[in-house]
Amino acid sequence: MSNLTRRNFFGVSAVVAGLGISACKKSDSNTGEKKETDTNSADAVGAPEELVKAAKEEGKLIVYGSCEEEYLNAVCTNFKSLYGIDVQVQRLSTGEVAAKIEEENGHPSADVWFGGTTDPYNVTSSKGLLEQYEPKNASHLISDKFKSTNKDWYGIYKGILGILYDKEELKRLNLDVPQDYKDLIDPKYKGLIWSSNYNTAGTAKLIINTVIQKYGHDQGIQYLVDLDKNIAQYTKSGSGPSKAIGTGECTIGIGMLHDGIYQIVDQEHENVGLQIPSSGASYEVGATAIFKGAAHPNAAKLWIEYALSPACVDLAQKNGSYQFLVIDNAKQPEIATEYGLDPNNVMDYNFEDAKKHTEQYVKDVMEALGGGDSRFKTE
Repeated sequence: MSNLTRRNFFGVSAVVAGLGISACKKSDSNTGEKKETDTNSADAVGAPEELVKAAKEEGKLIVYGSCEEEYLNAVCTNFKSLYGIDVQVQRLSTGEVAAKIEEENGHPSADVWFGGTTDPYNVTSSKGLLEQYEPKNASHLISDKFKSTNKDWYGIYKGILGILYDKEELKRLNLDVPQDYKDLIDPKYKGLIWSSNYNTAGTAKLIINTVIQKYGHDQGIQYLVDLDKNIAQYTKSGSGPSKAIGTGECTIGIGMLHDGIYQIVDQEHENVGLQIPSSGASYEVGATAIFKGAAHPNAAKLWIEYALSPACVDLAQKNGSYQFLVIDNAKQPEIATEYGLDPNNVMDYNFEDAKKHTEQYVKDVMEALGGGDSRFKTE
């Protein structure tokens, strides 16, 4: 399927969705027949009526989003359309959100967090800064892996971490595509690799946990020190390397493979290549949560119900986000499979170890790298 065909396919899908055609159905009490229910409707959320009423009375919701802006803006706009609640939104990396909420210490400037990998969510949870809530729609999660054991965050998608590269530039340089993490420390790739900042990006924390789980703590830290010798730039956000590959600024990047698909399909950067690590890919769980002390607690709870419904997550692939979805009544992004991604072909990522040790691992890495490097500044 060509890029143009894919773009036409998603354009048609958007029109179909606008006409109210979806996979969700309910019975017509008069005819006994089934009729289609628009997934972009309050019926598709199925939140308790008393919660909807209380949320509307509050009338406002402030969202910090760590997914890409196109998807973030789409889900916030839809929430406002469904419930008439004023939504204010700001896009920040997961590390920025975690640092901001810790500084505010129970008096958060936002109500909910949406998107971004769960490693920073777990750090925030361990400090008691996320609110416990048991949403009705959590019953649709396909596994307990996609929710916090503290009941204070819930998964909305699953993204696969891998290697991205500029096909044209590697060919020009007569270099092989790196097949696995161990290949990335080869001196022949010196100055060609971009990754993300361990201080700001959830993706970078996932990278740390991945290599430590693969190689052990000391060898994992040493691997990152060796990798640093080949890295030209660390970006604030995890999607930074994929964007730079698309525009030809970067040759090889470490990041989420669905970000690469976005560059190929939506941005028409056909030079972008994807490589699933041969020793096994790790994965992120993108999450959503309520901040402890949220000023609009009922609107925040309604958001969680919404985020765990087709009315929210089915907007992802229509807005450039091709992660695998983790609720049983959502429509999976077929295009991710077309590019060889398989949500089940991943390593057994140890979320509990990441939950307990991510903050310390980041400190260990930064100490090993001499932490004062200007490439790791957060401002």
